[in-house]
Amino acid sequence: MEIAFCRIDDRLIHGQVATVWTKMTGCNRIMCCSDEVAKDEMRKKLLLQVAPPGIKAYVVPVDKAVAAYKDPKYDSFKTLFLFTNPTDVLRAVKGGIPFKSVNLGGKCFKDGDTMISQAVAVNKEDVASLLELHNMGIEVEIRKLWNEPKGDLMEALKAKGLA
Repeated sequence: MEIAFCRIDDRLIHGQVATVWTKMTGCNRIMCCSDEVAKDEMRKKLLLQVAPPGIKAYVVPVDKAVAAYKDPKYDSFKTLFLFTNPTDVLRAVKGGIPFKSVNLGGKCFKDGDTMISQAVAVNKEDVASLLELHNMGIEVEIRKLWNEPKGDLMEALKAKGLA
């Protein structure tokens, strides 16, 4: 399986992803990787319905995404991996998916979170996972839209006293 792109966006498949990110990455598959979302039949059904024409989408737990990545029967897949949080990306990397770069695109604010960009809010667990990804040599760039310049994760975390 070829990695077309890896993005953290808690909305998973939505307008920007379906129209721009899929086109710009040249993917032929979208894999939404979330244990929580994979159990939510309603959300799963909605996500599968909004996949763009010609691109097959899946909503799977993280472990199943790792297994699929390693399975040679999926070698023809050029996959856009979508995650809801950095901790699941870290689990996927530790499981064997060799992401070289991760796009931190959108994460909604919840009580206790810190905004590190206009579209990204993080909690302590997110920060720990992002720092671990960074320390593994994986680029983590902050960018909501494809045509925006890449934002530097470490600069954003340091500006908020999180790194």
